[in-house]
Formats: sequence, C-alpha cells, structure tokens
Amino acid sequence: MLEQLLIFTRGGLILWTCKELGNAIRGSPIDTLIRSCLLEERSGAASYNYEAPGAAYTLKWTFHNELGLVFVAIYQRILHLLYVDDLLAMVKREFSEIYDPKRTVYNDFDDIFRQLRKEAEARAEEMKKSKQVSKPVNNNLGKKQGHVQKLGAEGGSKKSSSGESGNGGGGGGDGDKLKSRNFENGHSNGNHVGNRELPARGNVNGKENGSANTGAFDVNKLQKLRAKGAKKTDTVVNKSSKEEPKKKITKKNRVWDDSPRESKLDFTDPVSENGEENMVVVAADQGESMMDREEIVSSESESEEDEEAEKDRKVDAKKKGWFSSMFQSIAGKANLEKADLEPALKALKDRLMTKNVAEEIAEKLCESVAASLEGKKLGSFTRISSTVQAAMEDALVRILTPRRSIDIMRDVHATKEQRKPYVVVFVGVNGVGKSTNLAKVAYWLQQHNVNVMMAACDTFRSGAVEQLRTHARRLQIPIFEKGYEKDPAIVAKEAIQEASRNGSDVVLVDTAGRMQDNEPLMRALSKLIYVNSPDLVLFVGEALVGNDAVDQLSKFNQKLADLSPSPSPRLIDGILLTKFDTIDDKVGAALSMVYISGAPVMFVGCGQSYTDLKKLNVKSIVKTLLK
Repeated sequence: MLEQLLIFTRGGLILWTCKELGNAIRGSPIDTLIRSCLLEERSGAASYNYEAPGAAYTLKWTFHNELGLVFVAIYQRILHLLYVDDLLAMVKREFSEIYDPKRTVYNDFDDIFRQLRKEAEARAEEMKKSKQVSKPVNNNLGKKQGHVQKLGAEGGSKKSSSGESGNGGGGGGDGDKLKSRNFENGHSNGNHVGNRELPARGNVNGKENGSANTGAFDVNKLQKLRAKGAKKTDTVVNKSSKEEPKKKITKKNRVWDDSPRESKLDFTDPVSENGEENMVVVAADQGESMMDREEIVSSESESEEDEEAEKDRKVDAKKKGWFSSMFQSIAGKANLEKADLEPALKALKDRLMTKNVAEEIAEKLCESVAASLEGKKLGSFTRISSTVQAAMEDALVRILTPRRSIDIMRDVHATKEQRKPYVVVFVGVNGVGKSTNLAKVAYWLQQHNVNVMMAACDTFRSGAVEQLRTHARRLQIPIFEKGYEKDPAIVAKEAIQEASRNGSDVVLVDTAGRMQDNEPLMRALSKLIYVNSPDLVLFVGEALVGNDAVDQLSKFNQKLADLSPSPSPRLIDGILLTKFDTIDDKVGAALSMVYISGAPVMFVGCGQSYTDLKKLNVKSIVKTLLK
C-alpha cells in the first residue's frame, strides 16, 4: 500500500499531499532524501531505502525540471508496488497542466489523483495477469511448433542405419515412436526445436568421439609418460638425498674494518643531546604552516574553452548542417531530452575518469546531472555541452563543500572551557602517512598556541612508537607510550587521562595501519573509538588511489558500524589527503572519497616538511577536474 505522495518545489515549499494516505510515517524520510540524495547529487538513482525504528520505507521520485517541481512516493519496502513509477509519471503530467507559480493550494487535485491511482493499480493488475497467463501459453506453443516442425523435417531426412523412408507415414508403430520422441524433445528444449539441428549435433559428437578413438589421445602413451616422469622424480630425489650430507655453504659477513664502531647510529636515543639540539633548530626554522596561508586561484585561461567551442561547432555542423545549427543556437531548443545530453555526458564522464575519479562515482554524477537537466529549455546562444558542464560544476561544488562546518580551533577552545582535552584519532590503511601527517597537524596546532600531546597507540607495527617519538622530540611535544603488544583502546584511554591531568588541550591518537578487510584489526579500532569516544575521527588516505578509494572508505565505515557495540556508532568525520603534491592534475580521489562518505576533506598533505599541510581549495579542484 502507498504510504504517502508529496509534491513540492525545489525551494522546499510543499504544494500538495494526499490526504487519503494520511498514514503516520515514522522518522523523517523526506528530509533524509533531500539531505542524502538530492543535495548530494545522487538523484540519478532509481530509489532510496530509508530505515526508521520499527519501519522500513522505499522512496521513489521524479522531477519536472522546467517548473522546478519534485514528486515523491513513499511505500513500505516489503511491498513491491509495480505501479509507483507509472503513477508518478501520470501525476507529473496532470499536475504540470494545472500548476501556477502564484498558487500554493491544490485541493482540486485530490479527485484527479484518486482517478490516476485507480488507473495505475488496474494497469498493474492487468500486467500481472498477462504475465501469469503468457507463461503456460508460450510453453504449449513451443511444444506444438516443435512437434510440427520435427514431423515435417523428419519426412525429408534419411537414416542409413534404420533404412526408414518418411514420405508418407508408413510403419504405424515407428511413426508413434517418432511422434513421442519429437514431442519429448520439443518439451525438454522449451520453444520450437527443428529436427534438422538434432542430427547436426549428433554428427558433431560422432566426429569428436571418432577423432578421440583414432589416436588423438592415446592412453598407452600417457602411461609411458607417467612411468618416465616417475623415474625422473625418483632419480632427482635420490640425488638430492645423497647430496644433503655434503658440506653446507654458509655466507660469511663481510668485515670492512677490524676497528669497532665509534658511535651508535640511533637518533631515537633520548640521551643524545646534540641530536635534540639539531632537531629543535629544524623544527623552529620551519616557519608558518600552509594551513594559515590564503591560496590564490589563477584566472582560467579561455583558450581551452575556445577549442571546445570550436569542436562542438564542427560536430554540430557535420550532423545538422550550418543553417540548422545556427538557427537552433539563436532560437534555443524546446526541451532537453536524454538523447541530447548523452554525447556531452559521455565526454564528461571520460574526462572525470582520466582525472582519477572512480568509474562508479563518475557514472552516478552524470546520471544526477542528466536528471537535473532533462526537460529544461535550452536558452538562446547556449550550447548543450556548456550547459552540461555548468551543471556538473555546480554539482561538484555542492559535493566538495562541507555539509557542516568543522572548525577545529573553535572546537578545541570549546572543549578547553569544559576542562577536558580535544581528542583526534587518525585511522587509515598501511603506508599512507598517518604518523607524518599527525606531526604536521601537531605543528599547525602549536602555531596557534595549543598544548598538544601525542598518543602512540600503534602497538602492532615495529618501529611505530620510535617514529612518533622522533616527531615528538623534534617538535618538543610530550608523548604517551606503553610499548608494543598492548591494547590500543586502553593506551588511548590512559593517554586522555594523562592529558587531562597535565593540562594538554589536544590529544592526537596514532593508530596502526590496517586494510579494510582485516577484521581483527578493524574490531580493535572500533573498540578504541567506542571506549574513548573521540571528538574527531580522521581518515588518512592517499591522493594516488582511484577506484580503491571507494572500497576503502565504504568498508571502513561499514566495519566501524557493524563491529561497534553502540546502537549509534561513530563513523568517519573527516578526511586527510596525503601525497597531494605527487598527482599533478589527477585530483579525482578527493571527489570519490567525499562522495562515498559524505565527510569533508579537512587537511591536504602536500610535502615532506611540517609546514606542508593546507586546506582543500574547492574551486581549484573543480577547475582541475573539468579542465
């Protein structure tokens, strides 16, 4: 049963709802649809599943882009209503005829909707009956056709083994056998099967079997080969067994100099005072972090746009002729159709994929742009390609712009007033640079006079604690460590307690790198987040990845949700992109990660020094993607 049907404008004004379907809907499916699909450029999807406590709904929608209207139908997910798409199309057609922008009440549409609903339900019932009736009818037709065609073909075939002649039907018993055999073949093969195909198959099988018996595969040869192979293996085993008791050759270590080493090459030794002084100097000379610098985006050169315009003009001239293309550009097109948008969208999808955007994400974006443009009127002196590119640019800006503001400095001061530290947990796969970029974030916080403490919770990888200790010494930041083979959740908890006692403002928690499919390590991470409830969970990912970005983030979020004992688990809050200086214009990983998770890119690592950390410039990324 249909739960609700709504019509509202893109501005959010509800024009009409069905009063007869006044069922109490649990939760807020419409708000979730707008927030998760329509604003996130996922409107190209066929449907959206919404789960509420004690209920599960499916939402379907359609747009009238020229009038700026949205039509949404809600029904129980367990019910597979076949008439919803048809009903939405009819409601869209009828409502667009009576729509007036100055009007806000449409009580007279109730009777029209009642009639449309009855028509849609009746049509769905007819389709169900026709499908049920058509299945046995098709089978019977197949049987009859197979029977008739086989009898006709059998009359013309000759079989040398039996000596039968099928000119008229001599031999009643044989004829009955033939009929029954043909009927069985027709029944087993489904639709009509001609009798001419059957001897062909028999001949092929006969040839294959005959060729196999004439020596293409000789069993005696195979046995001889096996015997030879066994002898060879025996001789090899015997030789190896004889050679084993001989002298074992061991490689000796090369000694370059007999004199002992004068000093240890261990820069992590806390006793080395010279090392500490040198490191402090390096840290002090780093200067201002790139996070606090304004990035200026250069004005776009119009040469590429002119080249694209020239290409479009040539293509249009070839397809439609000079006069018709010129007339259409002046007068404008009546309404954009899907066929008009497909060439421009395909070129745009290929361009996004060359920029390292995941294929799945590029396809969904193009579907969403097509859904937002279909039915719109093309203005005068505008090309379809430029219209599609402008719509895609708006969509990319909406996706990359954070839905909620995450100001770390403001949140740090807010938690400081509550006399507790602000906790940030860094998570991610192996080798992406979590520890290095944690040190960059610590350096940036130091520039703003924030007391920072590091927590070495990577108790799994050898050398992880020493690596973080080196960063802490260079930045003169306290570090909390408990060594290896400890529970990282307990280490993080003790670090937070130590920070609250020492008056540290921020605790940066370093965790072990783990693949998204490693369940024991993902369970340990989920426990760490559940026990300590950090203020921010940052996913550290490489800017080099393409399609794997979707898999990493989606599985990280899924594992954190599935393995957490909490009914409302914490997921990834933000993204830190590393190695951004190595990708040139392949910036698509940022778009893929934001699209799949909904979390904003908060930091971008673009170098090897502590100052090489900056914010994501949305305009620059969009310009690079569409260049």
